[in-house]
Amino acid sequence: MLNRKKQVQPPVEEEQVEPVPVQEEIVQEQHVGLARGRAGYELVKTGIEGLDERVGGLLRGRSYLVTGETGTGKTLFSMTFLVKGAMMGEPGIYVLVDEDYEDFAKGAHDFGWDIESLISQGLLSVLTLMPDFVERLRNKPASVVVDSIVSGILSEAARIKARRLVIDPIAPLMVNEGDVAWAREYIKSLIINLEKRIGTTNIIVSEIPTGSTALSRFGVEEFLAAGVFVLGLERVKNTFYRTLFIRKMRWRPVPPDIFVFDIVQGKGIVVRDKLSKIAASQP
Repeated sequence: MLNRKKQVQPPVEEEQVEPVPVQEEIVQEQHVGLARGRAGYELVKTGIEGLDERVGGLLRGRSYLVTGETGTGKTLFSMTFLVKGAMMGEPGIYVLVDEDYEDFAKGAHDFGWDIESLISQGLLSVLTLMPDFVERLRNKPASVVVDSIVSGILSEAARIKARRLVIDPIAPLMVNEGDVAWAREYIKSLIINLEKRIGTTNIIVSEIPTGSTALSRFGVEEFLAAGVFVLGLERVKNTFYRTLFIRKMRWRPVPPDIFVFDIVQGKGIVVRDKLSKIAASQP
């Protein structure tokens, strides 16, 4: 059972930046420890079966882009990162942007993830935006919107000592997304502020239009991210495969390659072998 839900609605003042209005699932503090990478970077295991063996982990405190067309497994990838992190003692925050919390919790439960138990144990927090979030911040400068979002996340991160963060997806937070220059400044400022002010290891989810060859919606996310994971569907003869393209891993000697992955009930994403190898084995 969830511990608590509370709507944070600070007074609006023209000169001040208000924390983002959210609903909170408040959890307890946790402490974790990690080994350091060979180059001095602190590495974070994703917990995703088959992925850590190939990338060696993520850089602590950096942001990673998970992108792909609709239905390719982006939310399950992100939740696997948080659920497995919780199992390793790393509290995480899930910023649920465009789905009702009750529907999300039911879906997770049916999949085999008891997120209510993780919340009650102090290992997970779910934040959802207030319904009037967009209207309250429309036409504000990108810096004001970012301050509002990051301040809201920061208070919850401090409360639970969060080490992981997922924003799923990033696009609905762009209150002026029709202005491409504004959107790009917003994304740049958001990622920098998440890394500098909160310090969590972040997954930013971005959806790309079906059939597009772009890596992100606004063409800037991939440049700011420390890594890019592109999820997709590939057809080999008469069989469709879910694929993971490791497009970018900053400061990691990881060659770009495409892997097949499965969605496994109760486990989440499980990365298998290279697509080329699996395709070659088909009769």
